[in-house]
Amino acid sequence: MTDILRIRKAAVLGAGVMGAQIAAHLTNAGIETVLFDLAAKEGPKNGIAVKAIQHLGKLSPAPLAVKDLAAAITPADYDENLVELKDCDFVIEAIAERMDWKLDLYKKVAAHIPAHTILASNTSGLSINQLAEALPENLRHRFLGVHFFNPPRYMHLVEVIPGKATDRKLLEGLEAFLTSTLGKGVVFAKDTPNFIGNRIGVFSMLATMYHTTQYKLGFDVVDALTGPAIGRPKSATYRTADVVGLDTMAHVIKTMADTLPDDPWHAHFKSPVWLAALIEKGALGAKVGAGFYRKAGKEIQVLDLAKQDYRTAEQKASDEVSAILAVKNPTEKFAKLRASNDPQAQFLWACFRDLFHYTAYHLESIADTARDVDFAIRWGYGWKLGPFETWQAADWQAVAKAIAEDIAAGKAMSRAPLPTWVSDGRKGVHHADGSYSPREKKDIPRSSAPVYRRQLFPDALIGERFDNGTTVWENAGIRLWTLGNDDVGIVSFKTKMCTFDDAVLDGIQHAVGLAEQKLKALVVWQTGPVFSAGANLKGVLALLKEGKVSQLEAMIANFQRATMRVQHGLVPTVAAVRGLCLGGGCELQMHSARTVAALESYIGLVEAGVGLLPAGGGLKEIAERCARAAAPGVDPFDHVKRYFETVAMAKASGSAIEAKQLGYLRETDVVVFNANELLYVAKNVAASLAESGWRPPLPQATHVSGDVGTATIKAQLVNMLAGRFISEHDMEIATRIADTLCGGSIERGSTVDAQWLLDLERHHFMELAQMPKTQDRIAHTMTTGKPLRN
Repeated sequence: MTDILRIRKAAVLGAGVMGAQIAAHLTNAGIETVLFDLAAKEGPKNGIAVKAIQHLGKLSPAPLAVKDLAAAITPADYDENLVELKDCDFVIEAIAERMDWKLDLYKKVAAHIPAHTILASNTSGLSINQLAEALPENLRHRFLGVHFFNPPRYMHLVEVIPGKATDRKLLEGLEAFLTSTLGKGVVFAKDTPNFIGNRIGVFSMLATMYHTTQYKLGFDVVDALTGPAIGRPKSATYRTADVVGLDTMAHVIKTMADTLPDDPWHAHFKSPVWLAALIEKGALGAKVGAGFYRKAGKEIQVLDLAKQDYRTAEQKASDEVSAILAVKNPTEKFAKLRASNDPQAQFLWACFRDLFHYTAYHLESIADTARDVDFAIRWGYGWKLGPFETWQAADWQAVAKAIAEDIAAGKAMSRAPLPTWVSDGRKGVHHADGSYSPREKKDIPRSSAPVYRRQLFPDALIGERFDNGTTVWENAGIRLWTLGNDDVGIVSFKTKMCTFDDAVLDGIQHAVGLAEQKLKALVVWQTGPVFSAGANLKGVLALLKEGKVSQLEAMIANFQRATMRVQHGLVPTVAAVRGLCLGGGCELQMHSARTVAALESYIGLVEAGVGLLPAGGGLKEIAERCARAAAPGVDPFDHVKRYFETVAMAKASGSAIEAKQLGYLRETDVVVFNANELLYVAKNVAASLAESGWRPPLPQATHVSGDVGTATIKAQLVNMLAGRFISEHDMEIATRIADTLCGGSIERGSTVDAQWLLDLERHHFMELAQMPKTQDRIAHTMTTGKPLRN
């Protein structure tokens, strides 16, 4: 039996932006964390760490799942608090990328680190073996590199870099901790400069910058070509450089030049003249308001090298290249890019060619398999496909032949030959049996470590297929299926953004009925990154515009039947939530027996933002929760008031943990950090509920605050209206939300049943839906994606 790595307490050495955010994410995961920095020259000695912790609440995107967690991080300094290290199971050094500074720090802390503790450096590219030399012999076997990508909470990639002396036994436990507890994707890298992600990712940016000059393209045009058009993030190349910081970018390039003198591409490891000029002027990117881009009022401007000034950013690909990029067949697309005389097409082919060439040439020295490279780039840089996947999709041998021809013709950035394995007749490097390892000269399967058994649908590489289960029943809206033989059914929606329509609602109800006959539990889980964006607003607006009011009301009534069927079915239904879970999606999970939510779940009843109120049982459920939270017979108004503000302001949580604070999730609901483990955990929770004799809740009488509660809230709304904090239509919506939560125009302290509250929801929804201002809000949100205040 393998020893299990338990980490109760951790320390982060270095309270800079990276160190503080790593500490924040450890705290998100429920790990007691101490954040160290140098002793402050004035005030409390731990003042630097204190300020770093306070600053976490101001960062966007938020490093903390909820701001309150900042109080759980202990600030410390090296002068007075090194004793704090004695209880730590994991210590991460995250100071600046200076070898001498890191070595000095290791000498200072080494004597205070317990014999069982793992010591890791978050270096982005310095030698792990060289760092280890500063440590005493008894620490070197528990030292390694653990490189988080920025921002640590959101970036999936963590590179693990073992040193020569690192104990291999601790790697499996650490991999499980990083994967399951912190929710990361782990890639093992060799101890080479910049490891895998930055070695390949930064080279790709260097190649793009080089070819920008070669083909005389504008920075905004390059960003139009190297962003979503080719499956990469919106920030593309030069916006990414601005966000990273141009000085940081130049430092990374210099590190490559200094540490890779024998690299065949070494001549290109230098900052372009225009990058150096921007840095000299202090235009370091987003942190100072200007770099390749700047904002002038509401206008985004881009640096024009010919004019030596900024101009309006147009970001446009040529018509010919736009047409080529729209081609769905990758083989045809790459052939057309190479054959085209359009400078933009030539630019793109050259960028891909040199990226493929560099990655293939260095694969054996930087990684164990091609899989590690592709996952490092996908998870660390946000590309939809890694470089090898992109190449494989586009006819491996045809592209290899084209690269070889360009190398021979002197068109490539280096004359280094392609490795012989590239042209051995293969069709790619990823296959059903594994991914290619040049060192082993064979395909290596995925890790069989126990933690990966929790990932029923891991991120798939091109050429990989996973068991899609057995269909039990399906209609146009949902698929009911099973995976394995545990008798737990899985319901997945087929609609765009997993929105609700009658086919989905009918399907849910039918699935519950089938589960009662044939299965012991249900899980609602979506194959994509969204649980549900709620009702199909386009369909709602179409019904209203066509005057089909009764048809819309019938759909709302059907929605209520579906959520009540989930709540009162004779088998437990567990909602497995990740990503957007808004409106009706939130209502569905509120009616489940239990919710298992990935940390990055953005949950909320947001109907007020489009001029409506929740009418799928959400307000009914809140009223019932408020009554249960109050003492028997006591007016639940204090609980109602807190929920009212959340719903009326259309608040959505910034994490699953915040969703518990807002009351969308219950304290008994489960939060998992790795979204790839969501289905596994949800199936186990559902089976456990079934095995423990779960029964649906009995019908109950709900105490409500009645007209007195509504009047109290309305009085506050009148003041807000008078102060112009809300519009008249905002007041209309909010008053109807309050009326529903308080049980309508009845006496304070009255009791009502669920159907009373559902009818009240539906009544107010339909009246709001028929108001022109609500319809304007719906249309505006559908068109712009933003709420309308009218």
